[in-house]
Amino acid sequence: MEKREELYSGKAKSVYKTDDPDRFILTFRNDTSAFDGVKVEQLDRKGMVNNKFNAFIMEKLQQAGVPTHFEGLLNDSEALVKRLDMFPIECVVRNIAAGSIVKRLGVKEGLELTPPTFETFLKDDALHDPMINESHIRSFGWATDEQMARMRELTYQVNDILKALFLDAGMLLVDYKLEFGVFSDGEIYLGDEFSPDGCRIWDKETREKLDKDRFRQDLGNVVESYELVGRRLGMNFDD
Repeated sequence: MEKREELYSGKAKSVYKTDDPDRFILTFRNDTSAFDGVKVEQLDRKGMVNNKFNAFIMEKLQQAGVPTHFEGLLNDSEALVKRLDMFPIECVVRNIAAGSIVKRLGVKEGLELTPPTFETFLKDDALHDPMINESHIRSFGWATDEQMARMRELTYQVNDILKALFLDAGMLLVDYKLEFGVFSDGEIYLGDEFSPDGCRIWDKETREKLDKDRFRQDLGNVVESYELVGRRLGMNFDD
């Protein structure tokens, strides 16, 4: 697989074209940002940890029948993925109230949400990823009703799989975001990544925050906490 020009550079990842028009190389960098890029730092080992974390989760999801774009690790910081035409939508599931829903609705952090909430946001950094509903999605042509139904179905399927996985390891999957896209076969696949950068994870007993909130809230030991989560789940970051 020949790595070619950079197609896109985000806050913490870069995407490169390859000699296969249906495959990209996804590169995880050590860059870490919060509050729409206001707070930015370089954290040693973060790219490697997130790359291996994402690979582990994607493989678990694939084994459970969730179609993902992940095809394999290339090295410590890079993975081979399918080229997807991405929807400009973030699908968010909240199992426990935290983050923006606490501010928006005035509910107490830590409130268990039964059933879990499903929310959608427009993926647009300049607009600070505003919350949208299915009427917006339909009217602006961001996805069809059928595509949105499939994304919702897959998001809840992911939730069932990962909630149990984290709970078995003594952790609570508080909330997370997923992104989806269409492959050349016309099917919808899970894209982007799943790492502590894009979800909230708490220790089940102490409710200690083990995710990117450690960076947002200056709690320290950000990468160390990511590794702790991974090791509890059975990951090996030393190979």
